[in-house]
Amino acid sequence: MNSPFGDISVEEFLRDYWQKKPLLIRDAFPDFQPPVTADELAGMALEEDVESRLIIQSPDGKEWQLKHGPLQEDIFASLPDSHWTLLVQAVDHWVPEASELVEQFRFAPNWRLDDLMVSYAADGGGVGPHYDNYDVFLIQASGTRRWEVGGIYGEDSPRRPDVPVMILPEWDTEQSWDLQPGDMLYLPPRLGHNGYAIGDDCMTYSIGFRAPSHQEILTGFTTYLDSITSAEDRYSDPDLSIQSNPGEITEDAIQRVQSILHEYIDCPELLSHWFGQFMTEPKYPDLAGEQSIELDEGEIENLICSGVPLCRTEGARFAFHRHDQHFILFADGKGCACSPEQTELAEKLCAGVYHSDILPSEENLLLIKALLLQGSLYFPVES
Repeated sequence: MNSPFGDISVEEFLRDYWQKKPLLIRDAFPDFQPPVTADELAGMALEEDVESRLIIQSPDGKEWQLKHGPLQEDIFASLPDSHWTLLVQAVDHWVPEASELVEQFRFAPNWRLDDLMVSYAADGGGVGPHYDNYDVFLIQASGTRRWEVGGIYGEDSPRRPDVPVMILPEWDTEQSWDLQPGDMLYLPPRLGHNGYAIGDDCMTYSIGFRAPSHQEILTGFTTYLDSITSAEDRYSDPDLSIQSNPGEITEDAIQRVQSILHEYIDCPELLSHWFGQFMTEPKYPDLAGEQSIELDEGEIENLICSGVPLCRTEGARFAFHRHDQHFILFADGKGCACSPEQTELAEKLCAGVYHSDILPSEENLLLIKALLLQGSLYFPVES
């Protein structure tokens, strides 16, 4: 695949930089044309379904205000001349051209990609020194932003208790760069960083990755087990013997509990089915299915044969898992066992956004019909 890292190949990047150290790539996207303008970004922040934040700080950095969207239109007319930032989450869910930008980062598995956040800042605007628990790529779309990086931080690091955003109060800059349009900066997890606009019209695109915590993994799996087990599945000890002290929890009892846990954890089919659903769950479940399209097999076949491309819905999450003779396609938190005749199509749906070379077999049409109905695919035709 083409490398977005200039002279550094994707393989070199993963080996030498991924989750290890930052990397600045000058002119990573030559002649970059932002798919969203500042005015369009402000318009998105007014929408009920769009997640947005407005952060306003005093020039001396002592006071911070945080406003969550949807914002009111008149708020933009009352903003100060400097030191404010508008952030809009998951822009790739709403703008097809922004979704295409995310495709440049498919060197990581689909289930690791999160979303594209776009920020617009007036002179001096930023969100303060902080760290993220995930990898992030920062693409400068317009204007200039200075990025400073410091040490490695964690949940035990001090933070300011008097502000509504997470800010590191003890900040020492170790490196800094001024990014111009088309430049890109990669930051590994937990690396402290601070970005602020140098002048006006500063727009930055942030591509983040999903890194579930161990707490989320354990909670997610046990919640899944709760849905597939029953009250009849219980601890048992048919070979129970008399203990010298009834208050002792014996090693034998602990081993029985371990065997119960291993029964589920050591089952690849069970673990992969949960993990596929867990990691493809929609970012905004309440909005999932809003683009549901109900077509019968004949209508789908006509569209395919007419050359209308089949498209993955912006923000939809696709992945698959193959184990022995079983193939499961995961799309937006739902798992679907595929027949051997459907696996080629399922793999294509996971690998790309647009598809026009689809075999309109009966089984393929049934799979497409189900994915259209749940809103994970669509045909770009006028209604």
